[in-house]
Formats: sequence, C-alpha cells, structure tokens
Amino acid sequence: MTVRPHHPNRPLLAAGFMAIAAVIIGFTDNFVRLIAEDHGLWQFHAVRSALALPMMLAAAPVLGMRLRPRRWGGVIARSAVMSTSMVVYFGCLAFLSVAEVAAALFTAPIFVLLISRFAFGQRFGVWRLIAVLLGFGGIVLMLDPGAGAVRLVALAPIGAAVLYAISNIATREWCGGESAATLTLGFFAALGLWGLAGLALAALVPHAVPVGADGFILRGWTAPDAQFWEVSVMQAAGSLIGVGLMVRAYQTAEASQVAVFEYLLLIASAIWGRVLWGQTFGAPALIGMAAIIAAGSIIALRSRFTPAGDGVRLPA
Repeated sequence: MTVRPHHPNRPLLAAGFMAIAAVIIGFTDNFVRLIAEDHGLWQFHAVRSALALPMMLAAAPVLGMRLRPRRWGGVIARSAVMSTSMVVYFGCLAFLSVAEVAAALFTAPIFVLLISRFAFGQRFGVWRLIAVLLGFGGIVLMLDPGAGAVRLVALAPIGAAVLYAISNIATREWCGGESAATLTLGFFAALGLWGLAGLALAALVPHAVPVGADGFILRGWTAPDAQFWEVSVMQAAGSLIGVGLMVRAYQTAEASQVAVFEYLLLIASAIWGRVLWGQTFGAPALIGMAAIIAAGSIIALRSRFTPAGDGVRLPA
C-alpha cells in the first residue's frame, strides 16, 4: 500500500502566488494595445509562441517538468479550444480595456455550470442559480445598455468565455492525468499554429486592412519594430511566469479557494489600466465587475461542499 504524502493547505501562500501572477499578467496584457496600431493579431501570436516555446523547452529539464502528453487526442482537442478562446481574448484587447475583457472572460464558471447542466445533466442548487443570475446581471451592466446602443464588440469576449468554459470541462474530462506543463506547452503550440494560419490566410487572400487598431485582426505580417519585440518578449516571459505561479498556487491550497483568488487578475488589470493609460469606468461597469466576481466566488466556494466532479474552477 502506497501512502500519498500530505500537502498542507496554505491559502495565504496561494493568494500570494496568485497576486503576483495577477500583477504580472495584468501588466503585460495592458501593452497589447501598443502593437495593435501597426501590427497584427496573427503576427503577435506566431512570434510570442516562437519565443515562449524555446523558453519552456529549455526550462523543462532544469525544473523536472514532464512535457510529453499521456493522451495526445485529449491534449490536442483541449489546446484547440483553449487557444481559440485566447485568440478572441487578445483580439478584443485592441478595442476594449483589459479589465473589460477579463471581466467577460471570468464569466466562464457560469457557462461551465450551464454546459454541465444541459449537456451532462448535472444539477445545481439555489446558490449556484443565484450565481448564474448574478453573473448575467453583471454582463448586462458591463455592456452598459443605458448609455445607448449595446456595444456589439463587448459581446465578443463573452464568446471567449464560452470557449474557455468548454476548455475548463475538457481539462477535467479529457486531460485529468496530464501535467500543467504539458497543457501549457500544448496551449502555446496551438496559439503559434493559429498565428501561422492567420498570417498565411492574410497573405493569400487580398483584403483591405483598416488603419490603426481597427486593422489588428485583419493585418498580416509587418516589419517588426523595437516596440513590437519588446511587447512580444515581455508577453512570452510574463505569460510563462504568470501561468507557472498560478499552477503553484493550485498546488499550495484547495482549488475552490484558489479559484476565488484568480479574480485578483480583474482587479490588477483595472488598476494597471488606470495607472498606465488613465482608464476609468462608470458606475454600471464597476457594479457589473463586482457582480461577476461575486458570482464566480459563490460558484468556487460552493464547490467545497459538493461531490468531486461537480465543482468548478478556472484552470491556469
């Protein structure tokens, strides 16, 4: 009989890891807007993955990370869905603030509940129903319909949240035996393929490209300038460090507790947006963000009192 070593639950240490990760990721994501004026989404993903993958391959033997998948099919499928979500996420950063996009992305636990209910027949009680209603109320406030016509571009990151929710379910259902390093490697590899495919399509299909950030999604390869390289290197290194710290947080405390700490990213993104660019948010947007955080926290905390497999958390 093999006895598994006991790992103490240290939520304060996990919160520290997650806080540092949130500060790093919130900071680096705020600089994507700088390259959106003259460069394209597909070039960004191709170059960032070309930088991140060698970093990870070099670090793997030093840190003892397992990179080879146990089940190739599950890792490939999960990487495809997760990378599609992030393509939409980063595409939205050219038009919306990081805090707005992050707030929409963090509705993913709500969609996990809905998918689990209607696709797998799982039931949830009154508290999770309240969380779903609260979260969707937060979405409505983030869209700020009282300011006039609902901004259609603000709906795009909600699409990213749906895909992120599916990848969340895939992480549990298809990739239960995989290491975090394997899933991270697959994720960056898939994003790199997205970048190469987008660049190839942009080169082969003639199309008009709007000037400035409006052309971020349609723009093909452009000559990289110093600012592009700086942002790309910062993004590659920051993403790897941030994801590593998130994984470390989940290894340090219960998943239900750590999932609540992930909402520090939303707060950090809003603070960095204010410090770096002077971004401000009206009362409806702030109340909407608070509602989304409350909804996700209810879902995460209630997962502590339900059987395994019924809980929900956002993966790193």
